This record gives sequence, structure tokens and C-alpha cells, in this order.
Amino acid sequence: MDLLNRWRFCVATGIITCGIASYFGGLAIAEELPGRETEDSKVTPATDDAGPSFQNDIVPILQRYCYDCHGYGEREGNFVIDSFESEDEATAVPEFWWRVLKNLRAGVMPPMGSDQLTDMEMATVKDWIKRGPFAIDFDNLDPGPITVRRLNRQEYGNTVRALMGVEFDETLLFPADDSGHGFDNVADALMVSPLLLDKYLQAAELIVERSVPKVTKIVPRQVFRGRDFVSDDRRSKRNGRSLDGKKQEKVAREFEIETAGRYNVSIGTKQHGSFEFDPARYHVTCRIDEEVAFISELGWDENKLTTVESIEQWDAGKHRIAFEIRPVELASDSEVAESIEEESDTHVHFEVYRVEIEGPIGTDQRVHPPNYERFFTRDSPPTEPDQRRSYAAEVLERFATRAYRGEVDQVTIDRLVGLAETVYSQPGETFETGIGRAIVGVLSSPRFLFRIESAANSSPDAKYAPVDEISLASRLSYFLWSSMPDEELVRLAENGELRANLSDQIDRMLDDRRSDAFISNFVGQWLRTRDVINANVDASVVMGHAEELEKLRDWFRSLPRGFFRGRDSMSEEHREKFARFREIRREVERIDDDLKRSIRDETEQFVEYVIRNDVSLLDLLDCDYTFLNAELAEHYGIEHVKGEKMRRVDLPSDSPRGGLLTQASMLMVTSNPTRTSPVKRGLFILDNILGTPAPPAPGVVPELEESADHFGDREPTLRELLSVHREDALCASCHARMDPLGLALENFDALGMWRETDRGTPVEPQGELVTGETFRDVRELKALLRNNHADAFYRCVTEKLLVFAVGRGVEFTDEQTIDQIVDRLRESDGRFSVLVHAVVESAPFQKQRLLPSTKQDNLSKGDQE
Repeated sequence: MDLLNRWRFCVATGIITCGIASYFGGLAIAEELPGRETEDSKVTPATDDAGPSFQNDIVPILQRYCYDCHGYGEREGNFVIDSFESEDEATAVPEFWWRVLKNLRAGVMPPMGSDQLTDMEMATVKDWIKRGPFAIDFDNLDPGPITVRRLNRQEYGNTVRALMGVEFDETLLFPADDSGHGFDNVADALMVSPLLLDKYLQAAELIVERSVPKVTKIVPRQVFRGRDFVSDDRRSKRNGRSLDGKKQEKVAREFEIETAGRYNVSIGTKQHGSFEFDPARYHVTCRIDEEVAFISELGWDENKLTTVESIEQWDAGKHRIAFEIRPVELASDSEVAESIEEESDTHVHFEVYRVEIEGPIGTDQRVHPPNYERFFTRDSPPTEPDQRRSYAAEVLERFATRAYRGEVDQVTIDRLVGLAETVYSQPGETFETGIGRAIVGVLSSPRFLFRIESAANSSPDAKYAPVDEISLASRLSYFLWSSMPDEELVRLAENGELRANLSDQIDRMLDDRRSDAFISNFVGQWLRTRDVINANVDASVVMGHAEELEKLRDWFRSLPRGFFRGRDSMSEEHREKFARFREIRREVERIDDDLKRSIRDETEQFVEYVIRNDVSLLDLLDCDYTFLNAELAEHYGIEHVKGEKMRRVDLPSDSPRGGLLTQASMLMVTSNPTRTSPVKRGLFILDNILGTPAPPAPGVVPELEESADHFGDREPTLRELLSVHREDALCASCHARMDPLGLALENFDALGMWRETDRGTPVEPQGELVTGETFRDVRELKALLRNNHADAFYRCVTEKLLVFAVGRGVEFTDEQTIDQIVDRLRESDGRFSVLVHAVVESAPFQKQRLLPSTKQDNLSKGDQE
């Protein structure tokens, strides 16, 4: 059964009470799904008599700067620019001129050494391209294609937590989303498979089971989850959701008991482990008010749940439950010797899953279950059938309006009420269980899973219209919080006051800690900090210990079992080898997940500092500070930094650090497993800093290592290999852009540590950019980028943020929008707040293309169909 039919089946059977199938009912899915271009929504070129003329203004410029290589019979790069006979012919190929515009901006055309366009000529060409081929109306900017976006995995989890008030780990049930244009919230990449749809149905059942009460009143109960148990050390971020079984950890929770008496205490814990088995063991000690409740020895397991129950006699007042983890020490040096060659890529974790306190036992007191007021508006449901149905409609309309992030029509409400009624009218069922079943339908609905937006009223002949304020509230919240709108956004939108208060709301949302999700998701994907933990870099090879370590391992394997039990009689040679083995292992194992988390946090906290303090975005290119803790400072060779907590550190005046390019996060994720990769690093800078990504390499391009044949028995440097590689005409143009940037970073190894030599050969970081500027090292490169290429960086960040904000790739119709935002950044010295405000105020964020009226009606009236 295909996906559309599955949705229709679910709607028909009541599993899903309203669906995206109705939205698609009037559309031909293959051709006219929102987000795809249709004949009716294509941009048609329009000329502006006030703008430049192709024949009179543009052709003379092309003749002077371009025809020598791309005209008069020349076809360099298989690119011909003198084949247009008329203005109409030239304006009919916007993609061609988009390529021209990008190359002009990047300084690739005209090539270095040739005459360059004057500022006036460049402005003339840009203006003609935007007005002619791109058909941009400067007074009514095109917002771009319509997108219907599925909630990605994190948006789904955040929305569930905000809507349902329940702890839910979306990563355990859903796979990671695919990415498009660098981000996993782009509509084109957010496909829905039958398997994923089944998972949404499973998730809805699980979430409702955990969050929606099944009865009206219960004995008083307090429930705590793992994140409620925190470390006594305020500097620590540890909590009971995940405690490392290989480290000593302690977390606790205080709570209040109002009435003295006997209480049932139920403690649920879980054991977790890596995909591969880990032999590590640990003791867990649970104390209730400093008295030991239980001690367990635990280890690797796959999500194993253990429950311990007890009855406690408590006085009124504060009480405390604490959990302490202590690793089980290895019994002897012989065990160390026998297992030391095992790589430590596995792990064991302990989780405080749920602590429930119920009582006092025997009390007649009854209260609403936790979370009751979130879903139900009265103290108890009515008993009369008509009144119960009316109350069900009230409850479900309130919930569905929040869940669907917009108004809900009466047909949908009636379906939901009917579904609830079929359950709560059965013997043994409660009103609450019926509401829960209807909520399963809401959470399974594509109306919840997809962000479907509506346009505000507009004139009949309008091509574009503002999205309505409810849709704007949703766009804002998923942009800055990766979650649903809060009550304040919804209230303003429902009153038609959101646009009037937009600037204040943006500032409020950025100041809110929920914007941490924006930093994590946008920065994590733009700068690839998400990839740091899993960066596949072999520390033993990079540090130059691989060969020695393997010899020592072979030596250990050759020794008889039990050899180290008689360590008092060991020879000096054996002692030295063992000491050397342990020394190397300690150095190599220093590159662990804790260090990688610090490496990731450096970049994310650095960008967060720039964002929250509204300093210039150019600090991301070059500055004299960063964020470090003692471990990362030691990794960098920076002295006088102490403690586990990351904090702002002013760098020494002679430090090469400062800015994104010198942070280990970027340097690690752009390296190969055993060495640096100037090509990957250069590509990263082109794509994420300068916004001029190189095209994919042709399939026939030889591997870089094949260039080593030119050097006989001598091992060449990477600079020499790349120099030979560039001799291939297929490689030269792209590598001329990438290689100087990547080679400038060769003083940093694949782990981000500073070095003066590579395999005994001095590093040569000097280079020349494709635009002709020269530099001697990474310090000068950073200064060049900050001082000479600020506009390119502003444009790149703007494009990345716009893609993240609107969920689609940049189109040529967005060029004027981006130019306007870059102008505002330049005037404000690159303040981040200006960038965010400008993106939110832009046409792509504020408006929507209008489809022909029949299709627009299908989209806006889908719930009634």
C-alpha cells in the first residue's frame, strides 16, 4: 500500500482523524505537490525599461572581459557567453546567468591577472541579471517555492515535550533524518516511508500512554525522571539520564513531603551499553535520606529495566534520593596486561529511568494525576452523555488547535469526539482513556507531523501573499526554538498582533534558553560540530605511535598468561616496555569522548558568545579569544587554564588560534583517518565560510596518492602531491581555489594540535588565493578573510541561515533578498541580531507564493474534505 493510500486508510478507520491526504486530494502528487515547481507557479521573465539593456549595456562589458575565453569561438570550461542573439534569448536562461553571477562574485571570472570589472560595471551586470533573467520585481520580492515540511526528528521530540509535558527520547525510536543543502530540516530531504509512518503510530501510542492520565483522581503521587537527578557540583552538567559506568558519579534529587506517613517508593533504573559488548562493571548505591536502599553491581546491557520497591515512613518536610556510581576496579596487573590491547571504543551507561513516590498509604485524599490540567479543563467530567460529548469537544478542540498549530474545523473535531466516545462509552473505560485514544489520532495525523501553512487574505490577482500570523508564529518558533509556538506567540498571532510586535518577539526568543536548540542545530550542521564525536581519526597514527604501539602489543601477546603476577621478578627491560606501553596508551586514550565533547563545545559556545553578545560575525573569522577548559587547553598547548568547565579565554598574543578555522572541531571533521586533508579543509572554507563551493570532482580524476609516482622512492609532502595533481587540467581550476586555503592549515594535525613539521618535513603554510592575495601563514590568511572578504562571508552565513529558516535551498529569485540582508550586515558591522531580524523580515520568511485559486482552495480547505 503506497503512502498516500496508507494515510487515507488511517483516516477512514479512525486511526488518523484528519490527514495530509485531504490536502493532496486536489493535487497531482507527482507534479504539483507543494514545494515542487508547477507551470502555474514558474517565474516568467519581465523586462524593466528603467534597468540596463542587454545589447547596449551588458554586451560591451562581456566583450571586454569575457569573450576572449568564452566567445569568438573559444569555449573554455565548455562555457559560451556570446551565443545570444537578443534580449529575450538571453533572459530565457536564468540558471546560466546565475552561474555567471556566482563566478563574478567569487572573483573567479575574470581570472586573476586579467582586467577586472570596475565597481560600476559589476553593479550594472548584477542589476541586469536580477531584473532580466531572474525577473525580480524589487518592489514585490518573490518568496520562492511553497514547502510543506515534515517535523524532523528533533523538532518532533521538542514539540512532543512542549505539547505533552512528557520525557520522550526521539533518538531511540526514529532514525536520523537525511539532509538537504546541509540541513536536516529542508523539505526536499524529509521523506516519509511506510516504516517511518508505522513508527509515528507507535510513538503516538507510547507518548499518550506516558502523558495522558487514565483516571480523574488518584492517591497523591510524585514522579521524577533521570534529568531531575543532578550533581551536587554546580559546575557539572551530569544528570541521571546517562551516567558513565566507568567514572565515579553522584546525582541526587530533593523533594517535599507535605503529610507524614508511609509511602510507596518505586525506583526504576536502566542499563545501557554500546553496540559491541563492554566488560566494564560498576556498583550503584541508592540512598534514601542517607540510608542505603540498595546496592547493585551492574554492567553492559541493552536497555534493561530493573525496578526496586520499598515502603518508607516519612515525616513532613524535605527528603532526598541519591545514586552513586563506582567503577569496579580491575583485580590485578595481569588483567590489565591481558586486556590492555583491547580498544576502548565501547561503553556502559546507567540511567535513573523513573522514581515514583505514592502516599501516604491509607489516605482518603485524592488528587488529579500528574499532567491532568494540561489536557482537562474541569475538575471531573460530566456524567450525562450529551454533556460528556460537549466536554470532549471542548477538550479535543483545545488540544488539536495547539497540536495542529492552527484552527481546527468542526468536521475534524466531530471525528475526534466520535473516536473518544467509542472508547469511553465501553464498560470499564474512563472518559480520560477515550480522550487519550483521540489524542493518539491527533499525534498520528499528518496535520501534526507536517508544517502546513496558510496565506493571509490577498487580492485576487496577487502572486504572493503574507502567511497568516498563526503560520508566522510557527515559522518563528521552529526557526529559533526547533519547537512549537509558546502561549505568548499564539496569543499575539490569534489577536493579529504578532507582526506589529515582531522585533520584540525575536529578541525575546533569542534570549530564551530554548534558543539553545537553534545554536545546536544550526551551528551543529553549518559548522559540522555534530560530527565531532564520531570523527574517525586514528590518534595513534596521527601522534606517530602506531608502529611502536603495534610492536609492544605483539610483545604482550607473546608473553605467557600470568606473566605479570610475578612482576617483582620482572627484568628492567620488561618494566621499561610496560611503562612505555602505558605511557603511549594514556596519550592516545586522551583523545576520548570527553575531549571531543570539549572540542565540540568550544565551537558551539564560541558562536553562542558571538550571537548572545551581538558582536561582529567577523570574530568568527579572526579574533583573540576562544572557549577552553583545562583538558582542551592542554591539547592546544595553552597554559594557565584550569577546571572542567568551558569558559572564555583570551589567547596569548603569539597564538595562531582564534576564529573557526583554528578550532579542532573543523580541523578534525575535515581530516582523513590517518592524516590531514588540505582538499577537505579547503572545500570546507569555500562552502561554509566564503560560500563558493567547488563543483563535484569528475569521475575520472585520479586519486591524490597516485601523484606520488612522480617522486620515485622519496615520500612527497602533501603540498608536492597537490602540485602534481593540479597539473591535470580537470583538476586545476578547482584545486587552485581549494588548495591554498587547505595548505594554510597544515600547521594543525588531524587532531587539531599545532605542529611545525609533518613526517620530519617543515610545514609550508604560505599561499596565494585565487583572487591574487598572498599570505605567509594561517594568521595572515585569517586577517585577509576578515579584512578583504567580509561580504563573501556575510553572504555565505546569510544563505546558510535562510536555508535553515525557510527549509529549502536558495533560488536565483532570492538574490535580491540576500543582497539586501548583506547590505544591512555591512552597515551594522556584521551583528548577528541584524542578520536574524533581516531573515525573519525577508520575503521568503514572511510570504508565500499563491497557487491558482482551485489549488489554493484545496490547501486551505483540506480539513473539510
